Parts: sequence; C-alpha cells; structure tokens
Amino acid sequence: MSQLVQLDGEGSSIALLVPETGMPLLLHWGVRLTAPLDNATAEALAVRASRINGLDESVAAATLLPTGGLGFFGWPALAGHRSGRDFIQSLTGWDVVRDEKSATLAARDDIVGLRLEINLELHPGGALTMRSGLVNEGREPFILDRMMAGTMMVPERATELLTFDGMWGAEFQPIRGVRPASLLLRENRRGRTSHNRYPALVLGTPGFSENAGEVWGLHLGWSGNHVVALDSLDDGRCLVHAGELFEPGEWIIDAGDEYRSPVVTMAYGAGGLESLARSFHAYVRHALLAWPGGRMRPRPVTLNTWEGNYFKHDVERLKRQAEAAAALGVERFLLDDGWFGCRDDDRSSLGDWQVDRRKYPDGLDPLIAHVRSLGMEFGLWIEPEMVNPDSDLYRAHPDWVLGVEGRPLVLSRHQLVLDLTRPEAADHVFAQIDAVLARHDISSIKWDMNRDLTAAGDRIGRAATGRQTRAVYALMDRLRSAHPAVEIESCASGGGRADFGALARAHRVWLSDCTDPTERQRIQRGASIFLPPEVVGAHVSASPNHQTHRAQTMGYRALVALPFHFGVELDPVGLSEADRRELAAWITIHKRLRPLFHGGRPFHRDPDDGRSLYGVAALDRRQAAVLVTQEQAAIRELPPPLRVPGLDAAARYRIRLLNPAAPDFIRQTAAQSDLLGGGRLVTGEAIFRIGLPLPALRPQSGILLEFESQGA
Repeated sequence: MSQLVQLDGEGSSIALLVPETGMPLLLHWGVRLTAPLDNATAEALAVRASRINGLDESVAAATLLPTGGLGFFGWPALAGHRSGRDFIQSLTGWDVVRDEKSATLAARDDIVGLRLEINLELHPGGALTMRSGLVNEGREPFILDRMMAGTMMVPERATELLTFDGMWGAEFQPIRGVRPASLLLRENRRGRTSHNRYPALVLGTPGFSENAGEVWGLHLGWSGNHVVALDSLDDGRCLVHAGELFEPGEWIIDAGDEYRSPVVTMAYGAGGLESLARSFHAYVRHALLAWPGGRMRPRPVTLNTWEGNYFKHDVERLKRQAEAAAALGVERFLLDDGWFGCRDDDRSSLGDWQVDRRKYPDGLDPLIAHVRSLGMEFGLWIEPEMVNPDSDLYRAHPDWVLGVEGRPLVLSRHQLVLDLTRPEAADHVFAQIDAVLARHDISSIKWDMNRDLTAAGDRIGRAATGRQTRAVYALMDRLRSAHPAVEIESCASGGGRADFGALARAHRVWLSDCTDPTERQRIQRGASIFLPPEVVGAHVSASPNHQTHRAQTMGYRALVALPFHFGVELDPVGLSEADRRELAAWITIHKRLRPLFHGGRPFHRDPDDGRSLYGVAALDRRQAAVLVTQEQAAIRELPPPLRVPGLDAAARYRIRLLNPAAPDFIRQTAAQSDLLGGGRLVTGEAIFRIGLPLPALRPQSGILLEFESQGA
C-alpha cells in the first residue's frame, strides 16, 4: 500500500505518495494546503497515465529522483552501473520516518544492491531542503554517473524562467525567458560555484514580478561542479533537478561506502519574488548561518585595504589609513593580499603563509596593535587552496597540485590549485593558517579563491573536483572548530563562491569585485532573492571607479552599499575633506539603521524608467527605510508616485530625507520639500495606495527616506 507524506510549513506544503515499488510520486509543492490529504484522495490524484500508443502499464513521471530503463523516458536523476551492468535501478520496500516538519524515505534495490535515502525538511519561513544518499550494498564498486540532490515539481502554469548568469565583475545577471517545452540543462564545470551559472533559478506564472505572481525557486548549496535540469513532462508540468556534476568515472562507490549529495533548497512564493526572498532569507538566517557565540552581532563596518594599496604594503601608511578609517567610524580593518612570502605581485608566494619581513620587519603585531588601539577589529586575507610555482611550498612539493600525469599544468593568474584531497597537503595548509590565527589577534579572514579548476585530477589520475570541494569544506570546518570566534568571508574573484554550501561555513560573501554602484545595483538585485543583506559585502570605493572608470558622487556610492554589510574599499587618507565628512555621516546613518537593515523585511520594486527602489520595513511596521536611485536618465517628465509596502495602514508616518548632502534633484517644489522634511504626517495606507510625489533625480544619484510611525 502506498504511503502519503505531507509536510506543511509557513505558506507552503509538499505532498508525496510513496509506493511499494518505484520512486515517490510528487503530488504537490507550492501554496500551503489548508487541510491534510488522505491516502485514498492522494491515490486518486496521482498522475500515472501513460502516453497514447505507449506502454501497456502506466508509469509515473512526476517522481522524486526518477530513474530510467523501466518506462520513464525523461531525464534520469539517478544513473550508474557496475562495469556496464546493473544500469537499471528500481527501488522497493520504502521505509518512511517522519515528524511534523521532516521526513526520511529509504528503499532498496536488492537486485543491484543499492540503498537510497532521501531527506526532506521544512524550515521556518517555508523553505524546503532535500538531500539524497546512496549506499552500495553490493560486493563490487558502483560507478555513479549521476545523482541529483533533489527534485522540485512545478505546475503547468509556471511557464516563465529566471536564471542568473554573468561573468567576473558582473555576477547575478537576470536572464528572463519562457520555460522550454523539452529539456534544459545548465551545467557548470569550473570547479567552483562560478560567476557564470549560479546554481539557482526561479520559475513563475506569466508576468511574475517583484510583488506579484506565483513563483517557485531552487538553490543548490554546492561550491563545485553542478547541474540543474528542467525536464518538461507530457502534461505540461516540469521537474527541476539539481545536484553535483560528475566528470567521467569521478565518483565510484566502493562496497559498503556511501555517496551523500549536497543540499538543495526550494521555496515557494504566492506574491512574487519578494515573497520568495522572504523564504530563502529565513532559511539562511535561521537554518544555515552559524555565528560565533550563537547569534549575529552588529555587522562591523569594514575597511578592506585592497583597492587602496594593492600589493604595495607599507606599515606606516597602513597605520595612517587605519587612523583615517577609525575617524570615519570604521569598525574592522582588513589587510588584503600582499602581507606574506615575497608577495609583490600575483606571480609569487601563494602557499607561503608567513609574514613578509621585508614589508613587516617586526611582523604583523605592530599594525594589529595599532588597529586595535583605535577600537577596530583586525581581519586578514588568505587564499589557502592555491599555490604559485614561484613559492617555497611548490618547490618543496611540486606533486601537491591538482593535475593529470602527462598533461600540462594550466596556470591561471599565475597560480595552481593545491590538491587538498591529499591529507598531507591539507594538514600543511591548516598548520600554516592555524599558526597565523593563533599567533595574532585576528577577528576575521577573507577566504579567496582566484581561479577555475582545470585538469582537476588526483594522484592516480582520477577526476577529483567533487572531492576537492569537500576537502575545502573540511578545511574550513577544521579552522572554524579551532578558531570559533573568527568569522569567514567567502570570496572567489568576487562572487564566484556565493552559494549556500559556502555560507554554511562563512558569515558573509564578497558579492563582486566590481564596486561601481550602477553595476552593483544589478548584481545586488539578483543576489537579494537568495541572500539576506547582512551577509552581502558592499563597499564604497574610489571615484573614478577602478573597474569601470566611471566618476560618481560619494552620496551615490554610499547609498547603494548602505543596507548591506557596509564597508569601504579605498584609501581614506586621500579623501577630500567634503567626501570625508559625507562618508562619515553615511557610516553614522548606517549604524543607526543597521538593526532595521539587517533584521527587517527587505523589498524591491521592478526598475521603472531608470529608477530603482530598495527598502526594508521593520517587522513591527513602525519604521521603514527606502533607497531610491536613478541609474540612468529618465524619459518621462515626472517619476511615478513612490508606494511603500510593509507599513501599518492606520498609523501616521513622519517622512525624512536622510542624505547628508543635498540630493541631486532636477526640480523640487515647496510641497515636496515640506513632505520630505518631516512637515507632514501621512498614513501608511495613503503612502502605499496613493504614493508620494517625489522630485525627479539626475542619473547616478539617489535618496534615502526614513518612515517613522507616530501612532494612529
């Protein structure tokens, strides 16, 4: 007899029918069901019909992790063999263990000698996680060609697809289109999450937007090669699979061993991308992040020394920069690349994690002591997975790099990848980083990874990308266990490793090496569907910008970074007096609004005529902050009224313009000046239903508005 599994969360439900033989049937994943199903109803609703002129016996298509060979003609989520045999898998005798919010499904294929386990769990906010595992109970190794972490089913009405592509400096670029009527594969083979194919997507009803339409989202928490497959069924529904991507022969399960997949996270939203983001943010905040001490403390305003110094380290200059940063209100001073070995450029010294005594004759202690005396924390940049051929480590152990015998080693940024699947290599790296952290008063590390993997073979010539990714995770876990008070920032040439697998071990991500505020808005907009603002590093950089060479005002640069994990990426000593005063004022504003930015409910509105809106409303609806930016010149005379959600309809709000310097309005009336100066109280209902008539802004400028409840 089939077993019904129904899990109900905040706004979402999943319902499965687990048969005696075959894979579990997906009945529903989406809006919360108001009443539990019963077995008889579930049996009646399960779609098992076969195609016209098809098999005599109907075969279910909408299943978790479908397998091929027995009548399912779609894309198999599980595939493997034993030296060409046992290529068909059929699971029987399902055992179901469940509670209110989770279920574990397990079954065997006694013919092939495999045991499959699927774990499902609903989390606060309504997100669903899924993970699979496969045990080889046979006597011979089982070659695993494909093993998806999980499967999401979307209904036939979810016909629009949103994916996130890009490149270095342009991550999280939204690509919107129609869901294909057949099979779509998105594969990443770069050995890290990648800038190009983020392991996440959104499917939705036609015309879905920030705050309208049904949407289904999926995110694979994995920092290596991955595949996401969309397989449209005959009845218009679609199965979405996500999992690790294996190279040929990469994963062999020896007798008695097990493969465990990464975790795939799914979310449903009935009110557009904003509702979807709430579920993903709740998952990250409550189920994923592991803060030192068990809870998040205020995210310290950070100065990163990279763009202000690059490789030119001078202790006295850095001390002056620290003094200038502290005067601005900076709370963390992070020393970037160039402090170790003989590191004068990117051609040498990766792997030699000892202080460069040419630049720091007395070590790091004098600089750290100076930073700490100014009331700031000290952070440090590392790139533990890499080695330069011009390094003591490589000269001593040239065999400790990923590569395939007989094939040339491919350099990227003048560096090679350490084979961390070798215990001796991982132990050496751990010992070096552990010594640095134990020796110095360091509160955070920026963990970088500046190249893709090529010819990623182990010592016996077998593909090793997946095991390398797990070895990186293990090294992170080991360092966190040894230094639990040290926070980790995940960086990979910017946003090349900004997935949930990395965030389970880190506390923020460096979203992009591009700090141009116009480009950053697009990047942050895409990332904000999955990542809450407090884990997204966003910095004020120099003007002209070092990546795009655009010149921008201090106000525009600060405004775009303000609601995230705010920081500075420039030489503060070189600021003009006017910019110094304005940046200090923005930092003060950020600190005052930080509890709202990092604890409230974010919202976007779709860009309109070059204007973008990002806001955060307090959970108690007593306060909100809204950032309005004009990215490009408008083609309409006047902007549409600003409508702010998340306020108490009956309460009256005082509205204040918070920009420290005068905004770049094209024209402002006396009434608008009075309204934005707090001279009028406006109800939340009027603000949302009617909207505020804001002045037009010039391109690449913006304003920050605060809404404070004055009661009903």
